[in-house]
Amino acid sequence: MRLRWSFLFFVLLLMGARGQSKSDNPFSNTEVLKVGYTTAPPFAVQEDTVLRGINVWLWKRVAKDLKLEYELLPMDFSDMLDSLETGGIDVSINPLTITSERSKKMEFTHSFYASNSTVAVAEISSFDKLLDFVRAFFNLNFLKGLGVLLLIIFLFGLAGWYFERKENPDHFRSGLHGIWDGLWWSAVTLTTVGYGDKAPKTRMGKTVALILMFGGLLFISGLTASIASGLTVNHLTTDPDSFNEFKERAVGSVKNTGTSEFLKSRFFQDLKGYNTVAEGLSALKNKDIEAFMYDEPILKYRIARDSSMSSISILPIKFDVQFYAFAIAKKHIALEQAISQRILEIMETEEWRIVLNEFKLNEL
Repeated sequence: MRLRWSFLFFVLLLMGARGQSKSDNPFSNTEVLKVGYTTAPPFAVQEDTVLRGINVWLWKRVAKDLKLEYELLPMDFSDMLDSLETGGIDVSINPLTITSERSKKMEFTHSFYASNSTVAVAEISSFDKLLDFVRAFFNLNFLKGLGVLLLIIFLFGLAGWYFERKENPDHFRSGLHGIWDGLWWSAVTLTTVGYGDKAPKTRMGKTVALILMFGGLLFISGLTASIASGLTVNHLTTDPDSFNEFKERAVGSVKNTGTSEFLKSRFFQDLKGYNTVAEGLSALKNKDIEAFMYDEPILKYRIARDSSMSSISILPIKFDVQFYAFAIAKKHIALEQAISQRILEIMETEEWRIVLNEFKLNEL
């Protein structure tokens, strides 16, 4: 009798242990998890045969704690999203931005990092700045203004000479020499130089001078603004509020990402899509585009560790706040809940802060 009760107790104990194991691992009754990723330093860094990075570390820690078996599958970014939607893979460990559109197609774990998009531009060399300065003087608006300026000098110079030639022959001589005197006086007066070597004495001459002085002051101010605009039209500002100035320019981003969707929704006219960050930055370096927009930590990491990108800088412009998370196939809701809970627990540890600091990132 005792032997029978002992055997029954042993069976119950074994069943309880198995039940506990299943509750710890919500994926225990299925095959090995297929985990897709695309390199996105510093979150997923491929160094020869070694895969490391913040997301890689976090996933391995979660998988170990939940006793999940998995295989890592390198994939193209767009293919990874499509495969996740159709169930070809079970998990994506990329730093995916949580969006309403994506949430319809896949589950997201709890966010483990917050960031924003920013703007990368190629620095302009001194020679290019000189060329831009020279080109500004051939700007159509500037040439139009210059033509109007010469016309004003000619008309008012001719009028001044006409009214002064008889009463003031010492300053406004007769004939062609007198016309030149009038043009010289008009130019000096219009530009507010005022040498004083020539001055009107008649009532009509002084009236012409008054109109020229006040009208010329307004015109010169407008022409100066036109020149300044022509000299700066090809230069991007570093004003944090200058985000909208890029709408009319050729810009790039990674295709099918949160940043590219954000730019499309803001009506960017000339947006080019690239498969990777490296392709986009290369296009920027080669001047195929004027700016490349993407996630700030990824851009900074790439530029800082690639000496060929030393001519590219990040503007102090921040937009489109993003929350990163792992993405899970829709059929694995229980798995998503278990992973989310474990991510929250890991984020509360000092170890998580150390990992972020290792990759020069701030805590969420």
